[in-house]
Amino acid sequence: MVTVSPEKSDASPSWAYALQLPHDPLAPRVARVTLRAVLGGHGMAGVADAAELLASELVTNAYRHSGGPSTLRLRALDGGRLRISVWDADPHIPPPFDKRHGVLGPVPAEVDGGRGLFLVCHYADAWGGHPLGDDLFGRNGKVLWCEVGPPWAAAPARVSA
Repeated sequence: MVTVSPEKSDASPSWAYALQLPHDPLAPRVARVTLRAVLGGHGMAGVADAAELLASELVTNAYRHSGGPSTLRLRALDGGRLRISVWDADPHIPPPFDKRHGVLGPVPAEVDGGRGLFLVCHYADAWGGHPLGDDLFGRNGKVLWCEVGPPWAAAPARVSA
């Protein structure tokens, strides 16, 4: 088998990719593999580990808490930064993305879940969420997003808008 790997993209440093994910337990894995391929192709391997963790947690959250598909969007920002957004059909925005709560605290060791958004808030340089209104197809939902950059980049202030 021959695998074709393009060299680093000479395209604009501002790019975006969207991946539609079915409501399937494999969605987080597919999102991680796709993210690695995109970042590798654009020469952003330096943020791949953190981005993979963040995307996996957001996609897993969408799978567990909504009954339908989700969409992962990756967008390059200035300074080698990456914005990861995940849309799902559930309009409920969980804390602290809902702006009514502070930063999540650690989850007790005996609890089986609830660490995903804590990890996002801890490892992302910035994060937030917002509800989406109805569109032509009658859908609504929410978008949760986070940003990550290379370790040498100055981290912006945390934002939850």
